[in-house]
Amino acid sequence: MMLSRFRSSAVRLAAFSSVVFCMAAALIPAQAGCQASDSGSGKIQSSSSQPTQQQMAPSLVDPAGPTVSLVSSEQVFLMAAALNACGYDEGLDESEPVRKRIREEIDQALAKSEDARDKRDKVCLFIAQHRMTGSERDISQYISLALYLTPPPELETSAELSEMPPDSTQVVEIVPLLKDFVTATDLHGIWLAVHLTYDQEADRLHNSLSKMIVETNLYLKTPASTGQGRRFVVVIEPLLSPHTVNARIYGTDYVVVVSPVNGQIRMNDVRHTYLHYVIEPLLFSRATAVDRMLPILKEVRDSPLEFRYRSDTVPLTIECLIKAIEARTMDTGVPVFNIPADVERSDLPRYEHERQVYQQKVDAVRLAAVHHDMTQGFVLTQYFYEQLIQFEKDPASLKDTIGEMVYSMDVEQQAHRARDIQFDKEADGEVLGRSVPRKLTGLDLAEARLAAGDVATASAMARQALAAQDDSLESVAEGARANFILARAAIATGHPEDAINDFQRTLATSKEPRLLAWSHIYLGRMLDLDCKRDQAVSEYTAALKVRDGQQDTRLAAERGVKTAFSVQGHSCDEDAEDGGSGSADPGPDGAGPANPSPAKSSPAKPAATAPGAGVLGQTGTAKPQ
Repeated sequence: MMLSRFRSSAVRLAAFSSVVFCMAAALIPAQAGCQASDSGSGKIQSSSSQPTQQQMAPSLVDPAGPTVSLVSSEQVFLMAAALNACGYDEGLDESEPVRKRIREEIDQALAKSEDARDKRDKVCLFIAQHRMTGSERDISQYISLALYLTPPPELETSAELSEMPPDSTQVVEIVPLLKDFVTATDLHGIWLAVHLTYDQEADRLHNSLSKMIVETNLYLKTPASTGQGRRFVVVIEPLLSPHTVNARIYGTDYVVVVSPVNGQIRMNDVRHTYLHYVIEPLLFSRATAVDRMLPILKEVRDSPLEFRYRSDTVPLTIECLIKAIEARTMDTGVPVFNIPADVERSDLPRYEHERQVYQQKVDAVRLAAVHHDMTQGFVLTQYFYEQLIQFEKDPASLKDTIGEMVYSMDVEQQAHRARDIQFDKEADGEVLGRSVPRKLTGLDLAEARLAAGDVATASAMARQALAAQDDSLESVAEGARANFILARAAIATGHPEDAINDFQRTLATSKEPRLLAWSHIYLGRMLDLDCKRDQAVSEYTAALKVRDGQQDTRLAAERGVKTAFSVQGHSCDEDAEDGGSGSADPGPDGAGPANPSPAKSSPAKPAATAPGAGVLGQTGTAKPQ
């Protein structure tokens, strides 16, 4: 198809008037070509800390477009869809329903085509081989790459590798594999079907994002940039975790990728990036003056700051000023107190006292935030916080005031202040990196109990889920997972008949590829141990047809087709005659073979090890004792 047919509606923040600035903002619907593309627990990931770094703009940045935009991107959608197809489940339960709907449509496309499954497996193998940190940073490099892809059907990099951010070039070899996967599953067709939903999500974010821009510019008394080749782009992608905000700084282009939930995003984190967008040019233009602060770097060498902050005064100063602004404008949580309009004159002293108490509480919260930033190593935060108090009383804008703030700083005094700080031992990480571990509940907790060997508790929780089952699709899916847990619990307690029944119930009710594939694998192994080789091969073959894209699933099924499964001390007559018996494959963590109890008597009873929290994460394994 011609490129002109791949159109993507965008909702854009119009530029503010340079005369009447900060008084209003409007999100204007517009049409943007598919070149509107996006850039990890989540963290601000900057591909460039210096605007002088020579990098091509991401493909979604329209040089002739507005300075601030809210868009969706097919390229980011395609990359995120591939990640989801390969086991990226972070934040799935908290995501918008459209994420699960898209995953189901991809699963249906995979179920219909062996070629699609093969293409998916190649993408998943690449991702598995390039997993380095096991964190959101692994995902962020693919988002960064997606920013530099052209729209399908070409789906190629839009710049030379030397002009792209380094993290994206580390995984650029996935592009031809992604292109094949997109074609085999008709992901473009799925995109066209859900694009309206993406536009609706953008509409829901219209007011809150516009309000953030207006309020930030009002505080800084600065009009939004209307030119100078600088762009701030917010990209929505519901297929990513809502807990993660991927922020990228590519020279003069600032891109934030977010996943909305109920029309809400992590606005404080988006605002943090917007403050970088507004403030960085003001301080980079005064880099020579900022170099006066070099003595301060000596005082923060023992702080937990990242190296770039401990080695360069410019990014340190920028971050300290931003943190000071955030402290001055933060929501303190203290209920707002206003003196009533019709108060009696005699009551004014009491209300004035209450107002002062309110202000003291607010100041205490703000100063606590400043103190925390100082102990993290951002030692100029308090200085800028004090300067901002005076700035708020002056009609001059930040652009007119920032020079005086920098040039009038008593560097020796600030170095002495930093010298007296007891720094924290560990850093919080980036602003967007503060996350709370998820508390396991329901069947996730049942999986954890089964993994810990508490079979009775896991079985009880699974039966409780089955007892509460209704006719809803979500409940049916939970029931299938509960049966899968009960089947492995039955293996652990030596009840193969019950295990077979529960695996078959899982196959009859589940649409989850991983549950289906491993149910077939378990059944195949049990048939092998029951010396029914032909039936076992049929189960392994069925597992290959519905595999989930994970390497452990594919290897287990292929090994089952090649050789019969066996455990020590057990063999079939025909195996004993030709000396051939299949060795058990290790579990996903190399913990041991996944050995179910045979339907006939076996000299050993295996103990089941459940998948991790969420069966999509790892396979179930069982070890002979």
